[in-house]
Amino acid sequence: MTDLNQLRREIRKQRRSVSLFQQKQAELKVLQQLIKNPHFKHSKKIGLYLHAFGEIQTTRIIQHCFAHAKQVYLPMICNMNQRLVWIKISAQQYNNQRFSRHALGMKEPTASRGVHVSHLDFLIMPLLACDVYGTRLGMGGGFYDRTLASAPMKPIRVGLAHDFQLLEQKLNRRSWDQTLDQCISPTQSYKFNRNFNKNHI
Repeated sequence: MTDLNQLRREIRKQRRSVSLFQQKQAELKVLQQLIKNPHFKHSKKIGLYLHAFGEIQTTRIIQHCFAHAKQVYLPMICNMNQRLVWIKISAQQYNNQRFSRHALGMKEPTASRGVHVSHLDFLIMPLLACDVYGTRLGMGGGFYDRTLASAPMKPIRVGLAHDFQLLEQKLNRRSWDQTLDQCISPTQSYKFNRNFNKNHI
């Protein structure tokens, strides 16, 4: 069984070593794959994240969404239940970087209330690792798992990963882990079958 804490440490170290040039190249290649994705193409309400810890960057992806009249929603942690709510932002808000810094280190939109994750059509998620069965390893806070537990049908869940974050070994899937529909890296794209619908993707 994989030691998750050790794995997290190793992948965080690898992520920190990715150069700015490599990050820009990785983001461009992931965006090119997303553009070809029919579900992404036809989705209007897109959940995204603001990169902060060496994840696949999302600047170009967010700009692409605005350029193609897609609505962009960013996550905000609800302190009452430690789940994520989703805040719709405008291109002007994004360009002006009107965000606050959460205690955990990431930027968040400022708003009094957000929408439930099931309001979204397509959710793009950060991760530390993903195995070939769609098991996602996050940063350890459990925010996405708690949030998605109440949204079994929508939205489509897609993780973005550097190539080294795609694991051949099987991760130990816990009862509360929420699996992905797809994981996209600069050179690969894995599609998974979630239990509720074998033809979801």
